[in-house]
Amino acid sequence: MAELRRRYQSEAVLGPVIDALPEAVLVIDVAARIVAANAAARAVLPALRFNDPLARNLRSPDVLDALARVLTGGAPEKVIWVERLPVECWFEVHIAPLRLEGFEAAAVVSLRDLTEARRVERMRVDFVANASHELRTPLASLLGFVETLQGPARDDQKARERFLAIMREQAQRMARLVDDLLSLSRIEQHLHLRPDTPVDLTALVAHIADTLSPMAEEQGLTLDLDLSQTTVVLGDRDELARVVENLIENAIKYGVREAPGGAGPVEIALAAEPGHGVLTVRDHGPGIAPEHLPRLTERFYRVDAGKSRAKGGTGLGLAIVKHIVARHRGRLTIESAPGEGAAFRVFLPLAEAEKTGTS
Repeated sequence: MAELRRRYQSEAVLGPVIDALPEAVLVIDVAARIVAANAAARAVLPALRFNDPLARNLRSPDVLDALARVLTGGAPEKVIWVERLPVECWFEVHIAPLRLEGFEAAAVVSLRDLTEARRVERMRVDFVANASHELRTPLASLLGFVETLQGPARDDQKARERFLAIMREQAQRMARLVDDLLSLSRIEQHLHLRPDTPVDLTALVAHIADTLSPMAEEQGLTLDLDLSQTTVVLGDRDELARVVENLIENAIKYGVREAPGGAGPVEIALAAEPGHGVLTVRDHGPGIAPEHLPRLTERFYRVDAGKSRAKGGTGLGLAIVKHIVARHRGRLTIESAPGEGAAFRVFLPLAEAEKTGTS
């Protein structure tokens, strides 16, 4: 009884102390059970329950092996823990022995979140690699035209006007590419931070569709909207606007068949499923072959690179959509077949479902 009393007294003292620490901290007893955890640790491990084995909440063999060594008299250890789902997160885990009255042995486990630092580093590497690859062609084109204008075409008015128009187009392409790369980098940097502001998706979709209707008319398309049901989701309004805009723009650009009379409507619909609002953007274009579907959301992947560049595409639109949807803890599905058009569906958590705990 005295030992149990000392144990509870130690836990009562530990709680306020570790709650004052900014990083996630847990105290583990000799049986590898959780005896104390601060608010930051409960945020990292939401299913955490006191007196449960740590292995039930943190399934990392490297961390658990290091903890076992420390609890049996080993020196402090540092381990990297990578959590893959629902999004990739990186933690530096420090494990050190702790001497407490009432405990045969104990260890303090602190988790330092490296996710943002890792994403920033990956962002820098990807930006350099992707930018150097995609910017090489327009830069070479610009340099070639500049040299021509400085040399053989110096006094040729018609050639100068034609070359300057092409140079302007190439410069605009580079500007779009840089904007999309920066947008993608910002989204990735905050991928682990889920937006929680209610957004009226119905009003947002109606506004974006109204803005893009002139573009559809130029392609001989109509936008058919089915927004009869008000749908409120949790999210970032600007990012969700980017999702809707990218999907509708893609349907307009690539939803026209080459054959005469091939233009069909772009169908945009909102529906509610248990716990989720579902946005569907469907075109009646040439469709996409099955081998391309798994790779459509990869950076710079294009089914038809020439056609995409001719229409002003950067190859990043669907990658941006995928990352925004992932940040909102939603999902994106793509259905298509040659000759049958394509349907893009985005599933987003409903605000009311989150409030009531519906999944």
